[in-house]
Amino acid sequence: MKSDQPLTANPPSVTDIIAPPMFLVIILSLGTFIIFFQGFMVAPILPKLAMLFHVSVRHVSFIEPAYLLGYGFVTLVYAPLSDKYGRFPIILFSLTCFIVLTACTGFCHSIAQMIILRLLTGLGAGGVAPITIGWIGDNFPYAKRGHALGILFGFMAGGMAFGSSAGALLTARLGWQMMFWVAATVGACILLVLIANAKHFLQRNTKHAGGFRMMYQSTKEIFCLPRGWRTYLFVLFNGMFHSGVFAWTGYFFYKNYNLHEREIGLALLGYGIPGLLFGPMLGKLADKFGRNKIIPIGILVGALSAITLSINYSLAISCIAIATLSLGFDLTQPLYAAIITTLSPKKGAATGLFAFFLFMGYGFGSLIFSLIVNIGLNQTFRLFGIVAIVVAGIAVSNFKNEK
Repeated sequence: MKSDQPLTANPPSVTDIIAPPMFLVIILSLGTFIIFFQGFMVAPILPKLAMLFHVSVRHVSFIEPAYLLGYGFVTLVYAPLSDKYGRFPIILFSLTCFIVLTACTGFCHSIAQMIILRLLTGLGAGGVAPITIGWIGDNFPYAKRGHALGILFGFMAGGMAFGSSAGALLTARLGWQMMFWVAATVGACILLVLIANAKHFLQRNTKHAGGFRMMYQSTKEIFCLPRGWRTYLFVLFNGMFHSGVFAWTGYFFYKNYNLHEREIGLALLGYGIPGLLFGPMLGKLADKFGRNKIIPIGILVGALSAITLSINYSLAISCIAIATLSLGFDLTQPLYAAIITTLSPKKGAATGLFAFFLFMGYGFGSLIFSLIVNIGLNQTFRLFGIVAIVVAGIAVSNFKNEK
């Protein structure tokens, strides 16, 4: 078995990288933003969709895991393809699939059609965020990677937040179909911007020899490292926790505070604001003070946020808990991504596995929440929070060497 590599031991080929302009990261992050926007914009309108399609809220809630599980599964396909053909072409292909399938979802006439199209959209869109992480790993030295990944995950959390808010607001004003058509239109605009700046990306486009066989070999090598499989387990848990809790926050405000679509949208605005405003700064903090300190704090912040929601305090406190829940995500997920980019020279394999565990966690988290929510919505929030407190304690020992 191979021994773990210390975090400070970077190969010359990594530390000698000259980082590209940050505007390239922002353009790619916008693509991630709109994908997460579309992924989570249905969360606050589950009651509305249940009424329109004459099914239960629990039945409608399965459109979330359908999208996220499809997204997670296909990342294992896109990752080796990006190693072989380059990051940028795969990103363009995946974003195009997302645009077309999202537009088609606006024409659904039943919940069964929506579940199928959401699954297909997840399968198509699964190459943007993980391959962007690989591109950042190719182009940024480890000491500066936290900043770039902080921007990416800040946009990711912002997409989740504003997707939820806009989902509620657009449904109240324009109808649920318009949500999908607006998301597809914005995605098309981002695609055009990427194509217009293609020369910048192609100049730094990195191709690696190999394909699925190399992916398999790299995966075996990564999982021979305790540092590798332990980090991926935390990625899986983090996805399960945040997706399970956040996917039901819209219904939480509807049930506990009798809020309507517009009001739910405003209540969820806090999620994503910490990442958008402070994502780069949080990444720099991790680069400066060490991931061993920041990661356990981030898990604990998320856990306490879920427990606060479960107690059902005033509306103002619950809105603050939504913002701190987002902060917990921003203090953990970008840091995991930075760690996994050091596990293998084949960053496509490492980031593909990262996306696989993250989005399988997203899918399973929302699925598990849907399956056990019959014990009570607040009780399920509390259960997720208690488990996260235990995991935060485990993280102190697991990441003690990540300095």
